[in-house]
Amino acid sequence: MSSPFDLSGRWAVVTGANTGIGQGIAVALAQAGAGVIAVGRSGMEETESLIAPTGRPFHAIRADLAQMEALEPVIAEAEEVSGGIEILVNNAGIIRRADSLDFTEADWDAVIDLNLKSLFFLTQAAARRMIPRGRGKIVNIASLLSFQGGIRIPSYTASKSGLAGLTRLLACEWAAKGVNVNAIAPGYFVTNNTEALRQDEKRSSEILGRIPAGRWGNPGDIGGAAVFLASPAADYVHGVVLPVDGGWLAR
Repeated sequence: MSSPFDLSGRWAVVTGANTGIGQGIAVALAQAGAGVIAVGRSGMEETESLIAPTGRPFHAIRADLAQMEALEPVIAEAEEVSGGIEILVNNAGIIRRADSLDFTEADWDAVIDLNLKSLFFLTQAAARRMIPRGRGKIVNIASLLSFQGGIRIPSYTASKSGLAGLTRLLACEWAAKGVNVNAIAPGYFVTNNTEALRQDEKRSSEILGRIPAGRWGNPGDIGGAAVFLASPAADYVHGVVLPVDGGWLAR
């Protein structure tokens, strides 16, 4: 019998796959057998080199997902390359930090537009292909800020809280149509988004002291959760926001 985690013959679109969590997920999906279509604004050469040893097919699409007009062409190209995508991982996102009293409208709009608005319409474009075929796995990358408030990141917290709700809504609408919609909520990982926190010695020490696992997460730590939610093993899993946080929420 084949493994229920085997993704051989399937194609996955992973946004923001050039570095960090997106790159870790893309590599893990390829290791599980999936072909990978990596989407982002910058080059994907490093991600491609990490996937190459798996022997799985790889295709990069350069696109600014903050631009609404880019979304449909991304999915159309992915469909043409793959013959039919079955997995979409919505990882691309940005963060802006400032006290709420000083937070600007421009920073609010930039974060909400990419992290929530563009994500929804990219997902809509993919689901319009998946639903007629009766199958598909959508994995959103949420955050601990889908559960907690945080500080100095009002638009990011709003976007990730909204994403958790959107994940549940889409699961309710699409579960009976063969499309699973779930999310992963990473804890504190070593990524570009957390660089400012890690450089702040006091804040970094406070964060590390609350993580039961005793360390920041590495991008590879999230791959297993993504493979699970993208695989047949999760066929009856709908609307879950799965923390991968080293035990942060348990403390």
